[in-house]
Amino acid sequence: MGEKYNLLLLFDRPHEPVFMEKGRGVVFDVPKKFLTDRYRVIDNEVLDRFGERAERLVNVQDIAMPDLSLPLKLSRKAHFSLCVPAHRVMAARLIDTFISAPTIDELQSVAIYAHDRLNPYLYNYALSVAILHRNDTKGMGLPSFIQSFPNKFVDRQIFRHLREECTIVPEGSRIPIVIPHDYTASEDEPEHRLWYFREDFGVNLYHWHRYLLYPFEASERSVVFKTRRGELFYYMYQQILARYNAERLGNDLRRVEPLNDLREYIREGYFPKMESAPRCDNTKLSDVRRHQDQLIMDIEELEQWSERINEAITKGFILDESDKHIPLNIDVLGNIIESSIASPNRSLYGDLHNMGNLFIAYAHDPTHRHLESFGVVGDLATAMRDPAFYRWHAYLDSIFQQHKARLTPYTATELRYVDVSLISVEVTAEDVRERNVLKTFWQESDIDLSRGLDFAPRGNVFARFKHLQHAPFTYTIKVSNESDTKRFGLVRIFLSPKFDEEGQAMPFNVRRLLMIELDKFVVSLQPGENVIRRRSTESSLTIPVERTFRELEVTRAPNETLENVCGWPHHMLIPKGSTKGLQCHLFVMVSNCDRESVDEEPVDGAASSSFQNLLQHDHHALGFPFDRLPRLGADRLDDFLTPNMMIADVVIRHENRTEHCC
Repeated sequence: MGEKYNLLLLFDRPHEPVFMEKGRGVVFDVPKKFLTDRYRVIDNEVLDRFGERAERLVNVQDIAMPDLSLPLKLSRKAHFSLCVPAHRVMAARLIDTFISAPTIDELQSVAIYAHDRLNPYLYNYALSVAILHRNDTKGMGLPSFIQSFPNKFVDRQIFRHLREECTIVPEGSRIPIVIPHDYTASEDEPEHRLWYFREDFGVNLYHWHRYLLYPFEASERSVVFKTRRGELFYYMYQQILARYNAERLGNDLRRVEPLNDLREYIREGYFPKMESAPRCDNTKLSDVRRHQDQLIMDIEELEQWSERINEAITKGFILDESDKHIPLNIDVLGNIIESSIASPNRSLYGDLHNMGNLFIAYAHDPTHRHLESFGVVGDLATAMRDPAFYRWHAYLDSIFQQHKARLTPYTATELRYVDVSLISVEVTAEDVRERNVLKTFWQESDIDLSRGLDFAPRGNVFARFKHLQHAPFTYTIKVSNESDTKRFGLVRIFLSPKFDEEGQAMPFNVRRLLMIELDKFVVSLQPGENVIRRRSTESSLTIPVERTFRELEVTRAPNETLENVCGWPHHMLIPKGSTKGLQCHLFVMVSNCDRESVDEEPVDGAASSSFQNLLQHDHHALGFPFDRLPRLGADRLDDFLTPNMMIADVVIRHENRTEHCC
């Protein structure tokens, strides 16, 4: 195992001292001065005891330590949130410390010294960001966050059973402990119908990974200032909302209502049954006075930021810190709504996204009178569990849509691909006889939580949980290339519900915001008819179950790039649908794609290009062609189509049965 992979062992059992066994029989041979005060008085005893049991000792260099005084201000027992400005500053300093370490050995020494002194959540975040961004650690992969901190994702009552199992039963004879899927609410709560979406491990990890790839602050500008950062922020949440609304329609719920008035009561409560605080129904947002978090804010400040952003949209420009006009585009707008050092003027446009999360997260105890920490929406690793999260982001999306509405609609000429037209589109699912019928069901998967079971016997111990799954399916797309030469096309596939809450057809201007992007890939088109077959498992937008739920072996970490560590969980690719069948439209478009815009020529009709590779070369806006208002006369989806587009009627049918995954 390469020396750099030893760093991944530091994510193992985060509350245990660093000199205890990590992974399988690995012990860090730490200098005595690295020990905390509690263990320094018995240094020989603890170091000898654990060192003698080691199957492999890892030598740790004794070096001078950098200044850790700022991140040390956050107690090891405190809750950590990237939404809290003071916590973000601490995280930035620690990220800088880890990234600036000249060598792997020195990074290891600093990380080991910091391990037992810093807040474990702050530590995990900063070290993860550093590993993903350092040139000498890229491609290592990271252990799943849920495995390091299962307490953030799993019903707290489960831990007694997990510890009992691993304490009494020898490894090899242990059975998985079942996590109930209905522990946060009963069937009397309508919002609980969406438990499988909001509380899905993969969905929440997807959200968390985004903030590992796009930190708010760091001295190394390339860590924060990434291409299309603001636009990606907008599109990620736009797609989350589209998916969430499709799930709501499939569960006979109305689409999410934006939280337009910050002074109204939040009627949806949420009781996570974990370490995060609950929120009762009909809780009113209040001014926040959390002195221990250095957070003193009034709701009026959020309202002022919103007004200034809306004014910028109306005028078409923002003001930077020197009052210079900067033309407004989707990237700039995303960067001021999600405040980071990439924002041109944080003092004027504020920190709307994160502070809105915090106002909701502290609604139950805004003055710290009851010594309660924030609710789940204040933690970006668990925020998507809370129904109020979607109402807040629906409001933020309405701001983005105001900007999009000011853009000139695409003309039919801009949408066409000359000499290329679609002949037919269909989809077939495994074990489904009917064409254009997709099937979903429940699946049980096991996840090893031993990495996060501090001070418990070693060895695997599994939790079993239920999640949505779908039968694999294949697209068959026939395309005509009417030119005399080979052409290259970028295939875009979307899905959306056909009908609203009342069973009525929706206008296209409403439908376009419910379009869920399923795949995007490059094809080569020979003159004449081309048949493209693409499996759902090949989607460039998703990551497979293995990467979502199962532990990456640190001895054989995948050769991932920075951009490929984050993706929508594949088991959630399509909505659940309903037992009677959710009526949808599958939309396929082939747009122009120059050969020079891809790294490799597609083989057999489908490309292996990743989404991030396509992102660099697809110069259209994210969400194209649905990111702007429709042209005049395109009131229905049929009216919007050009020859290089086609729709197919698709039904998503849910079978209320459960399969067990391997």
